Amino acid sequence: MANKEIDDILQEGIHGKKQIKASERKRYLGTIRERVVIALTNGQLMQDKGLQELEQAMQHHPGTKLLLNGHVASRFMKEEKTLADKYNIPYTAVTNNEAESDLGAILTYDYAVDIEDIFVQDHDEKGSEQKKENSLLATIKKWFTPTS
Repeated sequence: MANKEIDDILQEGIHGKKQIKASERKRYLGTIRERVVIALTNGQLMQDKGLQELEQAMQHHPGTKLLLNGHVASRFMKEEKTLADKYNIPYTAVTNNEAESDLGAILTYDYAVDIEDIFVQDHDEKGSEQKKENSLLATIKKWFTPTS
């Protein structure tokens, strides 16, 4: 056996198997981005925002599992667990003491699905973005509209 192979075996014995995309796995509660159907932030989880979107995702993706951030108090996960039970989706609280994640709940498959838009927008954010866009458009229109 070559020295490189022996070193790899020793390192694996000491530190465990190497994981691909380790930084992604820290953020996405142990899974990787390409497997995620929908993701709620810690704030959305604690304020029960995005429950409607989560329920729709559970209805359309029955073969998934729900990962919950173990650093968030369990009292904030009640509604999400109820939905998971309703749709027979297994759920797990994931606690990684070596990494903090801004994500509170993730609905995921065990394989890649590559869904483009996985983040739930806060409804307030959508409204304010629309207002900003409309006010900018109104300002630009004023520049080009002749005044009498």
